[in-house]
Amino acid sequence: MEWLTDPNLWIAFLTLTALEIVLGIDNIVFISVLVGRLAESERDRARRFGLLLAMGSRIALLFSLVWIMGLTAPLFSALGQEISGRDLILIGGGLFLLWKSVHEIHASLEGPGEGDTGAGQAGAATFGSVIAQIAVIDIVFSLDSVITAVGMTGNLSVMIAAVLVSVGVMMVAAKPIGEFVDAHPTVKILALSFLVLVGVTLIAEGFGTKFPKGYIYFAMAFSVAVEFLNIRMRRDAARPVRLRHRLGDEPPRES
Repeated sequence: MEWLTDPNLWIAFLTLTALEIVLGIDNIVFISVLVGRLAESERDRARRFGLLLAMGSRIALLFSLVWIMGLTAPLFSALGQEISGRDLILIGGGLFLLWKSVHEIHASLEGPGEGDTGAGQAGAATFGSVIAQIAVIDIVFSLDSVITAVGMTGNLSVMIAAVLVSVGVMMVAAKPIGEFVDAHPTVKILALSFLVLVGVTLIAEGFGTKFPKGYIYFAMAFSVAVEFLNIRMRRDAARPVRLRHRLGDEPPRES
């Protein structure tokens, strides 16, 4: 319990927790989109199970730091670029994210309507298939998260504590975010577009091109802010128009 009295470790813990929450935004968006394909009664359970999987995969990777560090060793070269095990995971995860995002966009825009039967209905996806897809992408997002944690502090207990706290925060935020995405189709398409962007950056990082995360998150935050303004304008436009009256005149009576 030495770290309880060490201010440097507390600073590392708070900073790492904040970074874990930020890095978990992608995960929350992905889980929110996937659980939206389930029946209403299964969404909360799938959401909690998916975040528990994220926590479990991150902690498991933290306990296998030697293996994680070994993933950075080059395995082969392609197009003049050395490819490591970590690069293969990032490229594979990015391709999966691209495929899934484009598939969901297509299903949302050109799939069967609400009254139709078929794969386009929300309840058509099975609980097992959704959890399996969450587990796959959790590994990719956890790898990025764990490498960040190892770079910040070498204290395993601090890293695990930061993961536990960040996942707890994400569990609280996941439901309202998911419900908001489900209630606003344009936000869902925007979220899927974010996932396309994340997939492209994962593939680029796998081939050795680094993208500063701050640029990506700023673009996401700016787009969300613009969409919030659009939602508010549409809501205000639906209200009845009331004419202003001059000072001294009686206001018009409602019939």
